[in-house]
Amino acid sequence: TGGTVGDAVAVTEEIARVLPGLAVDYVTCGMAMRMLGPDGGDGTAARGWLPRIASGEMICSFGMSEPDVGTDLLNLRTSARVEDGRWVLRGQKLWISLAHKAEVVFVLCRTDPPEEGRRSRGLSVIAVPIDQPGVTVNRVHLAGMRAAGTCEIYFDGAAAPLDHLVGERGRGMALLAQTLDVERVLAAGISLGIGRAALDLHVSHLREREAFGGPIGRFQALQHAAADSAADLSAARALVNTAVRSIEDARPSTALTAMAKLVAGESTARVVDRGMRAMAAHGLAEESAMQMYFRDARLQLFSPVSNDMIRNILGEALGLPRSY
Repeated sequence: TGGTVGDAVAVTEEIARVLPGLAVDYVTCGMAMRMLGPDGGDGTAARGWLPRIASGEMICSFGMSEPDVGTDLLNLRTSARVEDGRWVLRGQKLWISLAHKAEVVFVLCRTDPPEEGRRSRGLSVIAVPIDQPGVTVNRVHLAGMRAAGTCEIYFDGAAAPLDHLVGERGRGMALLAQTLDVERVLAAGISLGIGRAALDLHVSHLREREAFGGPIGRFQALQHAAADSAADLSAARALVNTAVRSIEDARPSTALTAMAKLVAGESTARVVDRGMRAMAAHGLAEESAMQMYFRDARLQLFSPVSNDMIRNILGEALGLPRSY
C-alpha cells in the first residue's frame, strides 16, 4: 500500500524474472484492486475486500475474454439479470488466470441492452463468488505461463448479491478503460523480467560453455547477439520508464503505454530467441529455464492484448483512420 505505479512495475519485473506466470497472477489481483478504487463505487461490498486482497489473504480473478470474444469485448455474451433480488449470471469465460484458486471473479457481462451508437453501454462488472453450484472452473493447460493457472469458467445460474456490482451499472467498459494504461506498463514489466532472466542465462552460458579450446563467448558472432539483446532491453526499459512517469505525473498517454507494451514484448521475444539459439539443445532441455522463458515470452506478444491491436491503437494516435 502507498506505492506508485513505478513500484508496481518494479515488483512485477522482479517476480517475472523468477517465475513469469506468478507475475501474471500478481497483475490480475493488482488490476482488480485498482478497479475497486475511487471509481469502483462506494456502494459495492467488494470495496471492503481491498485489505484482504492487498494482504494476499483473498485471491481474486478477472473474467473478460470468452471463447469467441477476445479484443472485441463489446460482443461478449455472458449476461447478468436481476432475479429474486440478486444478480444471476449465465455464460462462459475463457483464458482466465488464477480462477482455480480464486474466491471471487470480477466478471464483465451484459446487464442491459446496448444504446444505439454506444455499444459499450450496458456492460457491467460484477464480483461473483466462485464457490457455488452455478460456477464451474476447469484448468486450461497452455504451453506457456503455466504457473498463472489459466482456466475456463462456466456460469449456469451463478448468483451474486446486488451490492456486488462494481462501479456504475452499464458503465463497466468505462471502468475498465481507467485501468488500461497501468495494465499495459505492468505487462511491459513482465516482459522486462523475462528478458532480463533470459539474457543473464544467455551470457552465463557464453562464459561457461567451452568449444575449440575456450569459452564460446570469445566468438564475435555470439557476442553480437548478446549485445543486441542488451540494447533491446535497455531501449525497452527507457520507454517503459517514460510511460510510467506519464501515469505518475497524472498525464497518462495511451500512445506511450501502448508503445511500452509493444516494444517490451517484441524486444523480449527477440532476446529469448537469441538466448535459445546460443544455448541450442541445452536451452531446449526441460531442465533449462531458457525453454520456460521461450514459451512464456510468446504470450507477451498477444496478452493481455495482441501487439497487432496495439499497432492499430498507435495508428489511430498518429491520426490515421480507425481500423477496428
